[in-house]
Formats: sequence, structure tokens, C-alpha cells
Amino acid sequence: MTSAVTTDTSARPGYGQLLRTPGALGFVLPGFAARLPFGMLTISILLLVQHTTGSYGSAGIVAAVTGISMALSAPLMGIFTDRFGQSAVLVPVVLAHSAAVSGLAALALAGAPVWALALAAVPTGASVPQVGPMVRARWAARLEGSPLLPTAAAFESVTDEFTFVVGPVLATALCTGVHPAAGLVTEATLTLLGGLLFAARRASQPTTHSTSATGEKRAFALSHPGLRVLIFAFLGIGAVFGGMQVSLAAFSNEMGNPGANGLLYGVFAAGNMIAGIAMGAVAWKIGPRRRLILGYVGLTAAASVLWAAHSMVLLGALGLVVGLFIAPALITGYTMVEQLVPANARTEAFTWLTGSIAFGQAVAVILAGRLTDAHGSSYGFMVPMAATALALTALLALRAKLAPKAPSRIVSASAAGTEAADRAEATAPAAPSTAPAPTSRNRVNERGMGHRVPVTVD
Repeated sequence: MTSAVTTDTSARPGYGQLLRTPGALGFVLPGFAARLPFGMLTISILLLVQHTTGSYGSAGIVAAVTGISMALSAPLMGIFTDRFGQSAVLVPVVLAHSAAVSGLAALALAGAPVWALALAAVPTGASVPQVGPMVRARWAARLEGSPLLPTAAAFESVTDEFTFVVGPVLATALCTGVHPAAGLVTEATLTLLGGLLFAARRASQPTTHSTSATGEKRAFALSHPGLRVLIFAFLGIGAVFGGMQVSLAAFSNEMGNPGANGLLYGVFAAGNMIAGIAMGAVAWKIGPRRRLILGYVGLTAAASVLWAAHSMVLLGALGLVVGLFIAPALITGYTMVEQLVPANARTEAFTWLTGSIAFGQAVAVILAGRLTDAHGSSYGFMVPMAATALALTALLALRAKLAPKAPSRIVSASAAGTEAADRAEATAPAAPSTAPAPTSRNRVNERGMGHRVPVTVD
């Protein structure tokens, strides 16, 4: 089991320093292999079911059921993971997922009715392995209290986005160039092999927690109000993903160039990746709560003008801006979990956020699809606009719940004491201070997750 590592706070947080964390590559590489198939699942289902039924509507229903099932099961999978360990949960889950995907593909090829495919989509979605949250939990355990945590969150966001760029392209090539079911078969195979390989990396797994350090029964992640606020925010982000997928495809068809859909979505995804890379390379001087709110204000403003686009160039530019604002909100939200949720419930917390994105995406696909069919793509773009506006309202109204319960103390990495000493210091009577008042030479700034280090101000 892993423990937090000491990080040199004098070095600027960056991806090179992050990947030099002891044991990091041992779970990052198999983690990527295990989560790549997730980017293939939805598009593979859409292409196969549309091929066998001739209906995009039917394909959308089956894909939405898969997403909703995954969203509902993800937190339960997180609870079991925190209690029993990642390997104990991941091994049976990847076996079940491979079997469920194979069953769905067989039913589709046999010409089964939509209701049967929708039923088969339930275990397919419910068994999607939560590798992304598991990787994030490993980073949180390795880097607890380190200024590299935001860099790790940015790295994971870029990895997720890369997965959603490469996965659909690979699935589309397999379904159109090899066989309509080749995408799902490959997804099931890669999930099984990658998942087993990741599960075998036991040394970097976080410690399991059935009880707290004081012997009290662990609380569920959802009992922490800050996480509930983040769930609202992530629902809006999921709605952006789902609404953009449907509306960009419809817009491309309306403009007489269906093939441009991939290019438009690629520009949107590129904006997310660019901002994600930049987020991990910056040592932030403002707190994560303010970063989250500012990022979400920008996201809401950008999503609110998509409906007015009247050309490919304009829509591509607006999509790029939307992508640029998704990364700050998404990355900061994931990073704040370390402040808001104790270590014994973090995997569950990450799965709540991942499931929230999936649920928001699935609902947005259905709503945007119905609006687009009835009124055109402009109405489909109103789904991200409305969802982000509602989420931002909740975020602003409940922002006080995003404050950590206990403020971080100013310590250096070399002078950090034990937890027992920290608790003793916190409960000791206050003594008259003899320290000089802060000057421009010993002022402090936040860097990363509540970790503050001395900086020189000239």
C-alpha cells in the first residue's frame, strides 16, 4: 500500500517532476491502457446499433441507457474500492464488462429489438471499470499535501481528453473498415487486458479503509457537502459534452458537410487539452474555489452563445473557447476532492464526479436529440447553455460549502511534523507571538492544493 511522498516545494510544479514521482509510471501507463477502451464504448454502440436497426434514434437510446447505468453504478463501485481495494473490485468488474459487451454485440447482430438491446445495455454500463478515479486516487495518496496535486489533476484531464480523441477514431475505423461489431469486440478485449494489468500493480494502491484512524466507521463521500456542490457543477460539464456531440453532428448535416463533425469536435477537444496542459504548468496564486468559480463563469458564457453560430468557422472558434474553459473547471473540481473528502472515501468521491459527468452527458444527449429533431441544431446548443447556467447558479449559492473544514498550516516540506504533533499543536493554548510581522520577504502564496510555500516578492 502506498503513502504520501515528500516533494521538493522549491521546484516549480511541472509534468516532468510529476512523472518522476516514485512509482508513478508503474500505474500511469497501465492505467492509460485500461481506460482507453472507455472512449470507444459509446461510439461503438451507436455505430453497431444504427447498422443493425437503421435508426440513430434507437442507437441513441441504447447508448444513453449505457451511460446512465454507468453513472448510477460508479459511486457504488467507488465505495467497494475504498473498502476492499482496487484489485479486489477491478478484476471481477472487467470480467463482467467483457461478458456484458459481448452479449450486447451478439444481440445486436442477431437483430434483437431495441428493448432487448436497452436491457443488455444496463449491465454493459453498470460494469464499466472506474479506472480513471482509481488512477486519481493513487495520485492523491502519493501526493497528499504536495503542490503537484493540481498538476496531477491536469495530467489526468489531458489523459482523459486524449482518450476521447483517440478512442472514437479507433472505434470508427474498426466499425466501418473491419466489421460493425469490431469496435465493441476490441473495447471488451482491451478493457479485460488493460484492467488486469492495472490491477496487478498493487504496490501503488491506496490503503483500504473500513474504519477511520480513530476507530469510527467511515462516512460516505456524499455526506460531505462540498462534494455535493461539485456534483452539481460536474452535471453541467457532462451536459456540455453530450449537447455538443449531438448538436455538432446535426449542425454539420444542416451545412451539407456531415464529415465536418469530427473536425468540429476535434477542435472542441483540442481546446480542452490545451487548457489542461497549461493548468498543470502554472503555479497558481489564487485558491481553488475561486479558480473553479472563475472557470465556470467563463464556461457558462462561452456555452451561452453556441446557438447563435451560423458558420463552420464561427462554431469551430466558439467550440475551441468552450473547451478552453472546461479544463479549468474540471481540473480544479477534481483537485478540490483532497480538501473536501477524507482519504478513506476519495475513490468514491472521484466516481461520484465521473458518474455525474456521465449522467449529465446521457441526459443532454436525449434532450438535445429531441430538440434538434424538432427545431434544428440551434435548439440543441441551448442544452449546454441552460445546464451550465443552472450549475453556475448552484455553485455560487453554495460556494461556502467548498471551503475546507480546517485551513492548511504554513509548513515547509523538511519541517513537517507527524500527525500527532500537528494535533497537539492545534489543541495547545495559544502563546504570545514573538515572530516578526510578515514582510515582503516572507509573504506566502498558495500553490496547488492548500499547500503554501514562501515566495520572494520584490
